[in-house]
Amino acid sequence: MIAPETPILTVLLCAAAYFMGSILFALPVSRLWRLPDPRAQGSGNPGATNVYRIGGWLPAAVTLALDAAKGWLPVWLAHAGGLSVIGQAMVALCAVTGHMIPVFYRFKGGKGVATALGAGLALAPATTLVMMAIWVLAMWRWRISALASLIAVISGPVISAIIEPDTLPLFGLLALLIVVRHRNNLIRLAQNRESGF
Repeated sequence: MIAPETPILTVLLCAAAYFMGSILFALPVSRLWRLPDPRAQGSGNPGATNVYRIGGWLPAAVTLALDAAKGWLPVWLAHAGGLSVIGQAMVALCAVTGHMIPVFYRFKGGKGVATALGAGLALAPATTLVMMAIWVLAMWRWRISALASLIAVISGPVISAIIEPDTLPLFGLLALLIVVRHRNNLIRLAQNRESGF
């Protein structure tokens, strides 16, 4: 049995998180519902929002749940394995990175919001729940998923610093990664061309 907090356990869990994150559930879900490949429709993003655009709420909800689960499970395993908050944060980042640059799809993935949601719920539930509330309010106000996601993730470091300060580095890095992945959305938002609901 591997002792908790050994480097090999951390490496194994990080690798497992990356490979789990590399499964883009939008693709098998779309095939199950006989929908077009989300990478070739709508925004081209293999995520729940784009699945909603092409197939409605049910396949989108399944995609969201599965993408969140692949972020939650490896972090939960890291916690159960005795890893510190830093170790768990490393596992969380690997899961999100896997979704963004998946090894199974030529390193072309999604934005990582749902996977970050799942990882956040496992590591810092209070911070993540506040961020979810901010997302809901922003979505209700503007009806633009990308804008709501950006507002929520940018608020993450501030919220974590107040509620769960040990996780501030994680939420800071997640905010940076997700904002970078939304760079095209930011351009469209600036040009008032981002599609809403």
